[in-house]
Amino acid sequence: MKVLVIGKGGREHAIAWKLSQSSRISTLLCAPGNAGTARFALNVPISDSDVGSLLEFALHEEIDFTVVGPEAPLAEGIVDRFKEVELSIFGPTKAAARIESSKSYAKGLMRRAGVPTALAEIFRDFELACAYARSLAPPVVIKADGLAAGKGVVVAETTDRAIAALRAQMIDQAFGESGETVLIEEYLQGPELSVFAFVDGQRVSPMIAAVDYKRVGEGDTGPNTGGMGAYSPPLDVLWNDEVERSARHDIIEPVVAAMADEGCPFVGVLYAGLMLTSDGLKVIEFNCRFGDPEAQVVLPRIKTDLLELMLATVAGNVDEAPLLVSTDSCVGVVVASRGYPDAYKTGLPIAGLEKVEDDVTAFHAGTKLDANEETVTDGGRVLAISATGETRQDARGKAYAAAESISFEGSFYRSDIADFAVR
Repeated sequence: MKVLVIGKGGREHAIAWKLSQSSRISTLLCAPGNAGTARFALNVPISDSDVGSLLEFALHEEIDFTVVGPEAPLAEGIVDRFKEVELSIFGPTKAAARIESSKSYAKGLMRRAGVPTALAEIFRDFELACAYARSLAPPVVIKADGLAAGKGVVVAETTDRAIAALRAQMIDQAFGESGETVLIEEYLQGPELSVFAFVDGQRVSPMIAAVDYKRVGEGDTGPNTGGMGAYSPPLDVLWNDEVERSARHDIIEPVVAAMADEGCPFVGVLYAGLMLTSDGLKVIEFNCRFGDPEAQVVLPRIKTDLLELMLATVAGNVDEAPLLVSTDSCVGVVVASRGYPDAYKTGLPIAGLEKVEDDVTAFHAGTKLDANEETVTDGGRVLAISATGETRQDARGKAYAAAESISFEGSFYRSDIADFAVR
């Protein structure tokens, strides 16, 4: 088969890397890809946001199957466009992708499905939002309604901070149209889980879970980022038979059933960001695709041929390719550029990639090849160094040893990923 992966980040590198292991693929292409995908696939210089050009390319090149990595083209309706011309594609339709692209839609869906989640009020008027925020005892959570690259959530420890977040999103348009509508949500406490399942519109595969580290600084301090590291599986105290059963029966299955009943069945990978509170599991958010950097620690643990699993999902029978998961642990450490998640330099040479051992994978999140075919930085999150091991500690040791051997000007990473004294 001729398979196209859309996207250029670490998640897409991980998806393409896993797909490359399938014996059914004769040609693997990435649009636009990065320096990492160029090592085993053909990069195509088309932006992942240029849906029209991607469709034209897939038709011209007779692509057999397309996999969409990032959320933005899904929210724009790329799946609908491909299906209109009978091209096979993995991912939810525009209507189903609203579970991520509109937090207000997702909140309403959860209410209708009886799914446990934080209490929230939705505002489109800045003054009304501020008045409501002032009526609450902090901390409160401010969320941009639309897509914001993982940075649209502010946990406001004070009322002044809440007002500043509302002003940044609603008045200053820090996230463009995504912040014109905001949710002001109750603050929940407890450890967080990232749970993934393949969904064929009605049926749900076995689930696989990870723990993501969103804050930029040690000990979960500083602003939210797209993710500074992850590990899978979570500690047994966080992810066990009881928690898994609750996630399936109280959250994932009711939401999938509700979406099917409402005429927008979900097909693809459904991500549930969950918090294990004193009152049980509650949903923080849903995503309509693999997480990043969770994909970089989840995909190495999947034993099933990823292509077969995706084809079965799209065909409407996810059970035809059962999801089998290794008992090994995987730890991923993100190496980022100085200044991230704010301003940072790009085009910086990366040293040490050749030193990465065979049982460690450096997934490229923000890289490109320069005019001399050398790998340079091209983003804030540059690499996700993922390692597997029989134990979490083994995997963690390998990941950090590799991270220490890789460097570029201003590079940094958190040293407490999968530090179980902290998590």
